Amino acid sequence: MAERQFTGKHALAIFVAAFGVIIAVNLVLAYSAVKTFPGLEVKNSYVASQEFNDRLKEHQALGWTIRAEMSGGLLILHITDKTGAPIEVAELQAVVGRATHVEDDFSPEFIFDGQAYATPVSLGKGNWNIRLVAKDSAGAEFAQRVPLYVKG
Repeated sequence: MAERQFTGKHALAIFVAAFGVIIAVNLVLAYSAVKTFPGLEVKNSYVASQEFNDRLKEHQALGWTIRAEMSGGLLILHITDKTGAPIEVAELQAVVGRATHVEDDFSPEFIFDGQAYATPVSLGKGNWNIRLVAKDSAGAEFAQRVPLYVKG
């Protein structure tokens, strides 16, 4: 039986194949990342930066604290004032979704029960974001991203 020799052509073929696999995987992952996450937080970052200090002062004047939790199939938002007392806001809008993509985003309807806002939802395990906009009776706006980790 004749012995095959390992030549420069064999080495080149292995080298090209290995780097071809690496490049192909990188292209697939880059395409997936761009396709599933829009990367857009605001339409115009310059305008948003100019309004930042005004929004910050408005937030600080309200003195609200927001905390989210899952309990018994309910997504609960605790909105409290400086003293820790629950607040009923004039308007509440929220978008719940994953941090990595927008496919699972939804806008639940929260009901105030006198202590907190709640809505029935089924969230999978992992990290979720609640992008919240609340207004008081005078129209002052409080916008915040509230992170939520759901345990399995």
